Amino acid sequence: MAASSPASLAIGLIAAAAVAVSAAPASATAKPKESELRAQLKQLNNKVDKLIEAYNLKRVELAKAQKSAKAAKARLATAEEALTTAEKRVAEIARLRYQNGNSGVPAFMLPENSGGAAVLNQVTAEQQAFVQGVAKARDQKKKAALEAAELAGKIRKDAAEVAGRREKAEDVIDDIEKKLQDLVPFGTNRRSDGGWAPELPSGSDNITPRTRLMKEQIGKNFALPFTVGCFRGGSSGEHPLGRACDFMMSTGGSMPSAANAALGDRIAEWAIKNKSKLGVKYVIWKQRINHGSGWSTMSDRGSITENHYDHVHISMN
Repeated sequence: MAASSPASLAIGLIAAAAVAVSAAPASATAKPKESELRAQLKQLNNKVDKLIEAYNLKRVELAKAQKSAKAAKARLATAEEALTTAEKRVAEIARLRYQNGNSGVPAFMLPENSGGAAVLNQVTAEQQAFVQGVAKARDQKKKAALEAAELAGKIRKDAAEVAGRREKAEDVIDDIEKKLQDLVPFGTNRRSDGGWAPELPSGSDNITPRTRLMKEQIGKNFALPFTVGCFRGGSSGEHPLGRACDFMMSTGGSMPSAANAALGDRIAEWAIKNKSKLGVKYVIWKQRINHGSGWSTMSDRGSITENHYDHVHISMN
């Protein structure tokens, strides 16, 4: 499976679990029975919740390890800088001692009337301190390098564990989606050859039974934010035939919010996915049309509504 960011991965898992909770009922012919499928879905939802919790805890641990690794890297850089400075000072001291016959520092470096012996002792002590500082800096560098290496190993281990938990959760979500597919009923008046027999509109909503079933299923699987318009006399296409519905993603004439646009994407994809089962003819959304073989761009009709940016249009056979 393709990798993704932890944040984006956590949101996707929660959304999928939410869909599973609002699963549509199965048809009378579904195997196994609806009650059995719902029991399985409940178990899978519980498993998803536990996986999400474990996934998030591991993400927190990973973030802490990354923060510690960053701090260790900074300490290592500081130790390396201190070591470089100390080594330069020691090298300079060694050079001066060599030039002065290994007797400390040259006399010309001592100030006049300074009590040469005392100053020399002080300078010699400082030299020894610098030498000791080199050893300390080397130890600090070694310690920082070990810490950085250990944390890098922990990060690799945690990242692999996070990936493993994500894959397990995705596998469970795949199972949920398969169960949800089993719960989607077949459209009415389906012929033995897989085609669809013509239907007359009925009821006070003036739509066909097949269209009504599609509308009901979408209403059960998604939280629709606005109205749904189906029969519309005096228009073209399937609306006056009672074989199309518009699922509004805004108040009409305005672009939907990012959340509602994403909802429209899911509804459109769901309708295409269940095309052969429900009897969907085509879907129009965001100035594109899909008959089941992919999205095709449509010509510009001049407005947000006419270009289907504010509603998902689903036509039925």
